Amino acid sequence: MIEGEGERKTKDGRPSFYFEREFWFAKVILVTWRLPVALIGIALLPLVLGCDQRGRISSQGEASVTGTNQPAGKPQPKLPTTKLWIGREVLTVEVARTQEEISKGMMYRKELDENEGMLFVFPRPRQVSFFMRNTTIPLSCAYVDSDGTILEIHKMEPLDETPVRSSSDKVRYVLEVRQGWFQRHQIQEGAVMQTEAGSLEATFFGSSSYAR
Repeated sequence: MIEGEGERKTKDGRPSFYFEREFWFAKVILVTWRLPVALIGIALLPLVLGCDQRGRISSQGEASVTGTNQPAGKPQPKLPTTKLWIGREVLTVEVARTQEEISKGMMYRKELDENEGMLFVFPRPRQVSFFMRNTTIPLSCAYVDSDGTILEIHKMEPLDETPVRSSSDKVRYVLEVRQGWFQRHQIQEGAVMQTEAGSLEATFFGSSSYAR
């Protein structure tokens, strides 16, 4: 095309159709570059939403998880209670005797006062294993023989399902209290416990009203 017959030129002297062609090519590159970015953004969207469902992200970038460590379930109704003396210390304990009561124990409980606990009563002496499935309160447990004498004391961590097996096969009772209670109240192995009705044997296997 001859200049003067409708041909236009760019500032660098090239015909304008070269400029238009390059501009069209640049638009194609721009669109092509944006497409993968958009696809990546769409792919990451579920991950972003997932993070929001699991926990809120604070301004410091730390995930604040709410309630994920709390097991889902309901605690068993409060069991019958009795006073339990260990030396000069007095506890109010719920008494678990049936298989169902013993199996559920402290599961799903959220509170336990300093001088409260749960006493598990077995029909005959045995070796026992206790663990902390669905139990979020840190506990200490004492393995106790038929005479009410504490044979062993163990620390139990929340939600730890590692069985804590007794060394003795003469365990007839297990007492669970707040973690560290025995140490705080200077109760050691060899201490003897009894109820307001007398010895544990008389209370649960004699003529006491607690006997079944």
